[in-house]
Amino acid sequence: MLRLRRYRVFVICAFVVLFLLYHVSRNSQWDSVEPNVYDKVARPHYTKPKTEDDVDADTPRPGGPPQRPPLGHHEQAVEPVPPKKEQDIKIPQLKTTSEVKGGYGLPKVVPTTTSAATKAQNTDKAPVADTFPTIKLPDRVDESKDQEAPIHVWKPPKKVEDLNTAAAAIHWKKPKEWFPVPKESIIPLPTGSPKPMPSVQHKFKEETKAQKEKRETRLAKVRAEAMRAWSGYKQFAWTHDELTPVTKHGKDPFCGWAATLVDSLDTLWIMGLKDEFDEAVKAVKEIDFTTTPYRSDIPIFETIIRYLGGLVGAYDVTGGHDGKYRVLLDKALELAEILMSVFDTPNRMPILYYNWQPEFNENPKRASTSVSVAEIGSMGMEFTRLAQLTGEDKYYDAIARITDALEELQNRKDGTALPGIFPQQLDASGCNRTAAAEATLQKQATDVSADSEEPEGYASTRYGSTQSSRTKSTGAKDLEFEVKPGSRPSEPGSGSFHGVSKRELDSAVEERADDATEATSDMQERDSLSERSPISAKGLPANWECVPQGLASGSWGMDSYSMGGSQDSAYEYFPKQYALLGGLEPKYRTMHEKTVAAVKKYLLFRPMAKGDPDILFSAKASSSDNTDKNLHYEWEITHLTCFLGGMFGLGGKLFDSPEDVEIGKRLTDGCVWAYEVMPTGIMPEFSMALPCQKVDDCHWNQTAWYEHLDPESAWRKTQLEEYNVKRAKWKEEVQKLKDEEERRLKAESAAKADTAAQKTSQGAGEEAHHHHSRRDLSGDGDDEKLIEEKVEKLESELDLNSQGGYQTRNEDVQKPVGEIYYPIEPVKPLTHEEFVEERIKRERLVPGFASLNDRRYILRPEAIESVWYMYRITGDPIWQEKGWRMFESIIKATQTEVGHSAIDDVTTAEEAMPTDSMESFWLAETLKYFYLLFTTPDVISLDEWVFNTEAHPFRRPTAAT
Repeated sequence: MLRLRRYRVFVICAFVVLFLLYHVSRNSQWDSVEPNVYDKVARPHYTKPKTEDDVDADTPRPGGPPQRPPLGHHEQAVEPVPPKKEQDIKIPQLKTTSEVKGGYGLPKVVPTTTSAATKAQNTDKAPVADTFPTIKLPDRVDESKDQEAPIHVWKPPKKVEDLNTAAAAIHWKKPKEWFPVPKESIIPLPTGSPKPMPSVQHKFKEETKAQKEKRETRLAKVRAEAMRAWSGYKQFAWTHDELTPVTKHGKDPFCGWAATLVDSLDTLWIMGLKDEFDEAVKAVKEIDFTTTPYRSDIPIFETIIRYLGGLVGAYDVTGGHDGKYRVLLDKALELAEILMSVFDTPNRMPILYYNWQPEFNENPKRASTSVSVAEIGSMGMEFTRLAQLTGEDKYYDAIARITDALEELQNRKDGTALPGIFPQQLDASGCNRTAAAEATLQKQATDVSADSEEPEGYASTRYGSTQSSRTKSTGAKDLEFEVKPGSRPSEPGSGSFHGVSKRELDSAVEERADDATEATSDMQERDSLSERSPISAKGLPANWECVPQGLASGSWGMDSYSMGGSQDSAYEYFPKQYALLGGLEPKYRTMHEKTVAAVKKYLLFRPMAKGDPDILFSAKASSSDNTDKNLHYEWEITHLTCFLGGMFGLGGKLFDSPEDVEIGKRLTDGCVWAYEVMPTGIMPEFSMALPCQKVDDCHWNQTAWYEHLDPESAWRKTQLEEYNVKRAKWKEEVQKLKDEEERRLKAESAAKADTAAQKTSQGAGEEAHHHHSRRDLSGDGDDEKLIEEKVEKLESELDLNSQGGYQTRNEDVQKPVGEIYYPIEPVKPLTHEEFVEERIKRERLVPGFASLNDRRYILRPEAIESVWYMYRITGDPIWQEKGWRMFESIIKATQTEVGHSAIDDVTTAEEAMPTDSMESFWLAETLKYFYLLFTTPDVISLDEWVFNTEAHPFRRPTAAT
């Protein structure tokens, strides 16, 4: 019998290891062979020689884009393949206008070598040849095959894209147009000679030498700050959307198409920075609007006002067709071609967040059931001017239909609670949700009625119960789990189980889930189209039809009406569109006049403030019943609403309304006041005020302000009275306890005195007796003395006579008296005055303000915008002084080493912290308005130019043009 000893196992294992190492060494050339083909990736190669611009483009931008996220289900992964030879990557080119008959396609652009994300990744990797010696290996594939197959196939069930084309970034492709406008139905631009209009700008007199010197000194300082911001952007965030002025990086919230650069083009030109302008135009040429690694959706409102408006405005200020910057118009058309896809809906209302990737924009869509008035109503000027420059009516048609829808809503009986003003949120889908819901309920009731006659012995399930819901939802489905597509590309699809029996313990959960499923509206089901939806003869989903309607409230409950955020620029565009169209479209004047009438009737208020300044602000009103009978008001002071002074002034001059011009002055003065009363000299983003009951009789009343800050003053008074009663009782109880304790202590003291006297007399007798006893019993005095010393030493070591010891021998030591527990003293509540003063100190409230809801300043332009309008309209130099104080305060609080940063708190100059944000409107708007305030009045005259909401100037038509 073979005995398996331990050493024999070791020998066998060693033999196996040696055998394996021998074979591995024969097939391995670790130090002399080129890296494995799996570690190599064939990179695109272009035969076009690199220019200096290409070299700069290959250099990674500081603070470059983030790493590309994991591939989604719509992207195919690229597996490395062993290259047989260098090949060019073929990127399909979008057709130009000449290639598509009757179309307006994208102009050809030079293809970029790699995407931004690929550039950033490639720069981090060292070339393989620098690490391993090159050894030529024979091709491992059949040379007769033209196309190399991937080593591994990803996602086998699906079609795998060709590896040579999948390496490029995803690009927008013009989708099929589901709801085209017939050529004969396109709304054309108004034609004819522009109507004569009153002059908007004041006729300025020639300034004195001292006035000129003062103005030019201020102008130079504004220009220097603009150069600081531009230089910082150029150095640290070039071609990114924004600069982070503290950490000195770039960020890309708007698709990474160089928002600050495009937004600032006309500012550079107006300030005379021609070299910087030319350099920026070169960068604009390289922007590819058909792709972005930063967002799966395009924010349409921001893209139109910043990018499209910036390109069109820069084209206009540089001479338009007579200038030498045709590329600006070409890039505007390239972007506009993409943006036109958002209007392809049944009612031509735009999609405001456009999923641009081809995989997501193929199916028909509707506009959202909840859009803000500002977003849907602030596209008119940009597309109108583009139509004027190109002669293409399709651009005007797109926005004219929005205007018609807004006009219909404004004129509709009981269309809005405040006639002339729109609710903040609108339903732009074109489908009547209420009618659809009523039809669904009626159908359900009919179905229940039809099934009411049941055979005897059959126990029907409650309508709407778990079982009925489950049966209804599953129907004839075959799959146990159904995945529904997400409504947005960033959302995961939702799923639900079908035909899977569950325990009765889960019935309650099932019922809640099924009820929630049934509560989902049919509108959402139609908007979220899936590939499994039945298709009608027209190619649309079978359930596409709905009860049509115009624009309607997008809220199920309370509707808000104001001139603030989410609403502002829609109203701003009414008088500006009238001017841009030369007065040839009267509806814009009518809509403006209805708006300002409603603002004056419902929203304007005068705040109660120290010094009784004659100023105005615009409030927010809310209605829950679509009437003006029970309005709820918020007396807000917001930076966004500060545009209103300029709007009233411009409209007042265009439509010959001196009252509106005067209101514009008081509205603008209100924002100037909000700046000057703050410790930093800058108004907060959002705050609340205390209104006066009468505009013409408004005086500062500190008592009323205190009452507003503490509406519970009566309750505090009651609390204080109760406190006084409780404190009096508490004092009586404490005094009673003190008296009782004093009597107890006196009694104890007397008893202890008697005890001490008795012990003293008794101790004297015992001592005498002890003395005689010792003398009689002991004759040896030395022994007696030695014993006494030892006793004393022992007592000393044991510390028997100390207060903390065992006081067994010294009974005369007094024991501590027990503590006396008094009742808790009542806490005094704050008085009305104390509470208000503590709140004012804690919140740093300025007299006249009820609250400071948002203390930030984010470099907004609306206040200085209205100041500039007032200066150009009235010619009063006091507006220059007001604007200069604002400028100095802003620069002091926001200036950084390489730019200017938003701050988090305007109520304290010492503790305000930069938020490391410099949005593109700082250069595009704020600094531009400051510059125009101190330049000569002929620069961008209001009689020749009109601004979009991002301060991009568009040339007004004249009889000559």
